[in-house]
Amino acid sequence: MSDPNLTPEDDSFLDDAAEHAASAETDQDDALDALRRENGDLRDRLLRLAADMENLRKRTEREVSDTRSYAIAGFARDMLTATDSLSRAMMVLPPEARATADAAMTSLIDGIEMTEREMQRLLAKHGVTPIEAEGQKFDPHRHQAMFEVPDPSKPEGTVVQVVQTGFAIGERILRPAMVGVAKGGPRTRGDGAEAGVDKSA
Repeated sequence: MSDPNLTPEDDSFLDDAAEHAASAETDQDDALDALRRENGDLRDRLLRLAADMENLRKRTEREVSDTRSYAIAGFARDMLTATDSLSRAMMVLPPEARATADAAMTSLIDGIEMTEREMQRLLAKHGVTPIEAEGQKFDPHRHQAMFEVPDPSKPEGTVVQVVQTGFAIGERILRPAMVGVAKGGPRTRGDGAEAGVDKSA
């Protein structure tokens, strides 16, 4: 009900003011909605950025750790070649030569043995470890089969002879162990293609 004291101009003014207030409220609601959407977008972007940074941090830590652990892999392989040469030098020396060796020859033999032991110690100090092979089930990731040995007393696919010791650094194989594998014994569970043995016979 309109106020009888108001003129038509006053009524018009009040209607305009009400419309203006309603319009301003709608504009405020729209602005508030826009700000909420923008805030949500910014929050999502911030969370994605934080997740990306965390992933980058973890990846960098992993790469630094790998670099620290495996940086000497090439050098270690070269060292293994040198230790193999020392081992072969001792293997070709007949036992009687050692027994009849004079003082100078005995010192030389002792020196070669000590050098080999020290090289092995230094490799172990830096995480280079020999691969267990003899008596183990053949593992193509850690062993390289050189020949098969007929041996019915051993389960088929068992490593029965090590020709050359393999080495690993951490989880990585520097070189696989070169081995002879039993053939003809009872089959163990899981024997199959991975042992390089034909099971179709």
